[in-house]
Amino acid sequence: MASSAPALLGGSLKGKVALITGASSGIGAETARHFASLGCRLALTGRNMETLEEVTNECIRRGLDKDKILMIQADFELEADVKRTAEETIQKFNQIDVLVNNAGMYATNTVETVTLECFDKIFAVNVRAPLQLTQLLAPHLIKTKGTVVNVSSVVGKVSMTDNLAYSMSKTALDHMTRSIAEELAPHGVRVNAVNPGIITTPLFKRSFGVTDEAVAQFLEEMKKHHAMRRTGTVDEVSRTIAFLASNDSSFTTGETVGTEGGLHLLVTKVQI
Repeated sequence: MASSAPALLGGSLKGKVALITGASSGIGAETARHFASLGCRLALTGRNMETLEEVTNECIRRGLDKDKILMIQADFELEADVKRTAEETIQKFNQIDVLVNNAGMYATNTVETVTLECFDKIFAVNVRAPLQLTQLLAPHLIKTKGTVVNVSSVVGKVSMTDNLAYSMSKTALDHMTRSIAEELAPHGVRVNAVNPGIITTPLFKRSFGVTDEAVAQFLEEMKKHHAMRRTGTVDEVSRTIAFLASNDSSFTTGETVGTEGGLHLLVTKVQI
């Protein structure tokens, strides 16, 4: 029996409407570019409108018409901005097929250094906002039998020092993925998560407030923590997101899919 899958991986996304949060840089930006190349109509959110416009122009260069892209400036610490994001997306496209909950906040802390203010901010962006957005858009995703892809982290699965609040938020996001997947499965909606390892993005410099040289040293050191002896790239994550969002993974739901080069396998660092 011949397969009904499209020849191009992710090809079923052509013409679909995808909302990608945190699309102004890093994994979100590359996912936007990749989805644009697949012909997917896009709603893109970000806190920085200038960088969001740059990503939009890159999507246009990938072949997507400007009128098929909606830019939304939003801060996902704010409940009102999350609600407005859902409303503007439906107002623009009158439907949604794919929700990519990518917007996230990162901070280093331990049980001795974490503050409740930082904890609340991380959980607001990394857990509450994806929950709120999924809840608001669930009726529309049910109509299209759509998909949700949550961008989690390997630290949702394994512990790493100095990542207490962030790790807790990603573990919560993983379990939310499984819970909502079970709830929405009878409606034909699939919900999965991708769990990246260390990926080269602007996140580290922005979060740590350090120099490019310090970031490069950090990334070089982190190679030793991955079984594949290297860190990952944003395009490796974006292709996994496209797989989970498309019909290519039509019988997959409630999964947390690692794109972390075997980081979770290691007990001790490798020698390079």
